[in-house]
Amino acid sequence: YECEAFLDGYVWGSVSTADITVAGEKASSANVHVVIPASSSPAPPGSCVSQNPPMGNGNEGNTLMAFGANGILGVGLFQQDCGIACTIQNQLLPAVYYDCSASGCNPTYVTLAQQVPNPVTMFATDNNGVLIQLPAVPNGGSADVQGSMIFGIGTQSNNGLGSATIYKVPGSLDSNPGNFTTIFPPNGTSYPASFIDSGSNGLFFLNSSVPGVPASCSDQNSWYCPTTSPDNLSAQNQGTNMSSPVSVSFSIENADTLFSNNSGMNTAFSTLGGHNCVQGGSDCAFDWGLTFFFGRNMFTAIENMNTPGGTGPYFAY
Repeated sequence: YECEAFLDGYVWGSVSTADITVAGEKASSANVHVVIPASSSPAPPGSCVSQNPPMGNGNEGNTLMAFGANGILGVGLFQQDCGIACTIQNQLLPAVYYDCSASGCNPTYVTLAQQVPNPVTMFATDNNGVLIQLPAVPNGGSADVQGSMIFGIGTQSNNGLGSATIYKVPGSLDSNPGNFTTIFPPNGTSYPASFIDSGSNGLFFLNSSVPGVPASCSDQNSWYCPTTSPDNLSAQNQGTNMSSPVSVSFSIENADTLFSNNSGMNTAFSTLGGHNCVQGGSDCAFDWGLTFFFGRNMFTAIENMNTPGGTGPYFAY
């Protein structure tokens, strides 16, 4: 069994075996996390429930309605969902995998082969990463967008790197795995735990106590509502392969206005931003979420997989 915690809750369920076929690609006999378990499944143990974050939603796999999807295909840098950290005795790591018997469920450590893998790595071809292509979204947002996830990097005519800049990140055995450095000019502070994440529904960075960051919304304290909207900002991103950072521009609009546009029916926002820390210090990070993907070709190269841009892990855009 597995307990997977997120920023807004956790999911619990058995690890089972399945054949996964997506767009003609197939991962045979892959371990999958069944997050909506049968009624006979054991209840999540206390050490899983306790991983629910502050103000989290608890077990988001209780029902299909609560989960909001039939399944999730993770777009990640690593070949397994936990990796080497779950193969050794490490009491500092929150429990991820469990052995369950009639007497209860207890945390356990498993081999890499027993873990839930990134199924892309199990494809016969196009298995070194993914490309997310989403169209540009105008200020104010759009009701919805049509995009593509393309398997492989440099393996087909439609997934070449082109002029994309590569941002190498530390591997799973290194410190700060999967993160790069973002430098925010208003205070010139470096944030080395920054990352790109299509699963985040906005661009999350610092908080309104930092000079140059938009003010918080009056009724939604997790979002930004700049008085001048859009508020045009810039930062610099730097991978481990780069001698100097590369500038990137972004804009933040008033979230209250965005959520009311089109009678509140818009769901895609390229200018939505919110808080990502309490103090605004160097321990914080930039979460370049889905907001950052619109209008870009976003590549994710998987660790230890060969690509025309070098061996993963890296991001490129």
